[in-house]
Amino acid sequence: MPEFRRILLDGYPALVERVDDNLVAADGRRIGVEDAVHLAPTNPSKIICVHLNYKSRVDEFMTKLPAAPTYFHKPVSALNSHGADVVRPQRCQWLNFEGEIAIIIGRTCRNIAPDDADAYIAGYSVANDYGLHDFRDTDAGSMLRVKGSDTLCPVGPGLVTDWDFAGKRIQTIVNGEVIQDGNTDEMKWNMHYLVADIARSITLEPGDVLLSGTPANSRPAQPGDTVEVTVEGLGTLSNRIVTGPEPIRQDVGAQPSSSEEVLSTALGGDWEFRGIRSPQGPGAKHYESTVDE
Repeated sequence: MPEFRRILLDGYPALVERVDDNLVAADGRRIGVEDAVHLAPTNPSKIICVHLNYKSRVDEFMTKLPAAPTYFHKPVSALNSHGADVVRPQRCQWLNFEGEIAIIIGRTCRNIAPDDADAYIAGYSVANDYGLHDFRDTDAGSMLRVKGSDTLCPVGPGLVTDWDFAGKRIQTIVNGEVIQDGNTDEMKWNMHYLVADIARSITLEPGDVLLSGTPANSRPAQPGDTVEVTVEGLGTLSNRIVTGPEPIRQDVGAQPSSSEEVLSTALGGDWEFRGIRSPQGPGAKHYESTVDE
């Protein structure tokens, strides 16, 4: 399957194709895959994400799916890339990873049938839909701060064309330990359905990104963690968690919290009874919560 990436080549953005362990530009210049500085494989005008979609995630939250998908929006300023740092701001502690598959639009798309959606998709990539759940209690459900803060949407490393999304394994690996382990067959609504659903009323432009949901076991990541998302046939997206250079300001706006809603989302639904990764590392242990007053 062809795979294309956007990288910095001699200091400038360049579209390259992966050939074995090299990335090759149209003019013949090449660089090793591991030596390249990656950019996100697309430059979207919008990033749209589905809420619940994977059966294991639905079961984890002891809920049921709505009759049709629901969505939220990540600002394009959240876009990030393979190999880049993901920032957890100071005074925040509930930065959850969510391994996902990104659908990347290839043609202007409006009011199409699901059976026709494939013709409008350029390809697929790996994504990590990070959520800063410290702000879960704010924004009246829009999740603007939760999902839209800077760096919280890494996509990459490349765009793969002619990829069949059926029956593909998706894993999130933290410091070498598999935490999320799912399969696209868990999805209630497949990639074609999601594209057609959104395009009923929102015109999708070339480069736009749709994130298709995450399986169970989204959990908080800690500064110093290396978080990898691997999707069968699409490759591995890797990022490191770092602490932001500045704390969340205390003189404006809602403040980070550890409310019941924050904890139940960050720690997986029935958080009081669930073993989770400790803040000190990937080992499983119960986390004794504290609520910020």
